[in-house]
Amino acid sequence: MLVRDIVPDDVINVTVPGNREKALELMREKNVSGVSVVKEGTNKLVGILTRSDLIENPDEEQIALIMSRNIITTTLDENVKEVASKMLENNIRRVPVVDDGDLIGILTSFDLVVLAISEMNIEDPVEEYMIKNVPTTWEQTPLNVAFEIMRFFNSKSIISLNNEGKMSGILTETDFINESEVVSETSVHNSSVGTEGDKWSWDSTTVLYVEKNHLKFSNKVVKDASTSNVSTANTKTKVSDCANRMRLANIEQIPVINVEGELVGLVRANDLIKALIK
Repeated sequence: MLVRDIVPDDVINVTVPGNREKALELMREKNVSGVSVVKEGTNKLVGILTRSDLIENPDEEQIALIMSRNIITTTLDENVKEVASKMLENNIRRVPVVDDGDLIGILTSFDLVVLAISEMNIEDPVEEYMIKNVPTTWEQTPLNVAFEIMRFFNSKSIISLNNEGKMSGILTETDFINESEVVSETSVHNSSVGTEGDKWSWDSTTVLYVEKNHLKFSNKVVKDASTSNVSTANTKTKVSDCANRMRLANIEQIPVINVEGELVGLVRANDLIKALIK
């Protein structure tokens, strides 16, 4: 199977010069986690911008200073297995499709799962690909605390647990962004310097005002913002069946449970594309 067989027709991108507000608005409107960046007035690919880039750089407004410039690309005639290898080797989730530097489209790990793997007959059980170190939190945890837990795990989602320790929902990076805004706060820093040996000298004080942007979350707790109707797989679910569940639910990760219904892992799109290479 070649890239041309599955690359989506619609190309979602932003241009430089450009600002973060318009980029985030586009991501929310199109429900995507990343976009290609092209030079204004052309179709020349110059970068990739993700929601994570926006979250990690709240102080920067210009897209050109936030986007990733080291771009791994593919072509229409490359095999999808090679694209999967590029994603895994470079720890990325999206690869732009180009022709002589011009942007044609973008292929994501989710595309590979729902357009390729779901149509195959890969019978490996998902337990061979799932991660077991799953970020979890109590469903009554404030959103700002849950967000920091998710970041600590370098994850794009977090599982909520009820008072009995059972899975009650899932919260993704998108959910956090929808419940937050970028605010600016000013902090005051004082430093005093005196003249040694002169009892009549005055201490000089330097006052430094530092303005910094950061994400401010609503007062909701995890339960208020998480998805409670969670699609799941069990440890023996076949890879292609799991991919089909992702396609039907339009999700990029599925919690994995055992026969007792207990949470034992999480399988993400980037995990499933390993089956293409295998």
